[in-house]
Amino acid sequence: MSSLEERGAQARTLEPLAETFTPGRVHPSAVIGPEVELAADVEIGPFCLLDGQIRLGSGCRLLGHVTILGDSELGRQNILHPNVVIGDEPQDIAYTGGRRRVLIGDDNVFREGVTVHRGSERGEVTIIGNANFFMQNAHVAHDCRIGNGTIIAGGALLAGWVEVGDGAIVSGNCVVHQFVRLGRYSMMRGLSRTSRDVPPFCLMDGTHTLRAINSVGLRRAGFSPPVIRSLRNAFAMLFRGPQNLKIALEKLDRLGPLSTEVAEMLEFIRQSTRGVAFAPRRAHDRED
Repeated sequence: MSSLEERGAQARTLEPLAETFTPGRVHPSAVIGPEVELAADVEIGPFCLLDGQIRLGSGCRLLGHVTILGDSELGRQNILHPNVVIGDEPQDIAYTGGRRRVLIGDDNVFREGVTVHRGSERGEVTIIGNANFFMQNAHVAHDCRIGNGTIIAGGALLAGWVEVGDGAIVSGNCVVHQFVRLGRYSMMRGLSRTSRDVPPFCLMDGTHTLRAINSVGLRRAGFSPPVIRSLRNAFAMLFRGPQNLKIALEKLDRLGPLSTEVAEMLEFIRQSTRGVAFAPRRAHDRED
């Protein structure tokens, strides 16, 4: 089972919620359907709408004008700012109204105007892990899989079935095509767009163009200098050398034992069905 599937399984097995909640924590203008389950300390602000099979875990706060539609399940300590919409129907013309889900873990922040759509007929579930930060007006489409500790900045758009690995950053107003995978600790610079996979630990800019290893992000995340150097060397062989990507992969394999992170990058590239973003053939690009 993949790490994303494991997170989905965890989200489906949240601990039982309290049978009652404190009425004073629910604003009188909020509309809450009969199937909604709230932990005892959930706070529901003014003019919120919760309708359908919805479960909110302990410490969740809806600050006002938040809409959650079933079937949606949120873990603990999630904060939803005004005009967030969770669990609305997918923007998929094949969708016929079947029961589909949104599963969200713990400690996520959804800023103003964020939208997260439920799964589609073909995918069934949209999954978000833990400790993610969704900035204003970001969009997560049907069947996306978001890991842990990601940042999806303002105006970023993730199309259906996009996968975002742990620690990845999607900067402001980026656009990600459906079925694309963004690897762990990758970063898309602002206004970028991609219809190709972005390998883990890489920095992408412009139109599916790789620039360098995401060295600044890796240092901040605690990766050691030797690991970062090994990733830089692998990046140079894969994307700066004269050979094509297939030959570069074979050459790296023949070099002997690889670091865990380099091996992860190579495996990600091999598993790509859309192809990976490419790099211009020049000696150096800024990593900040």
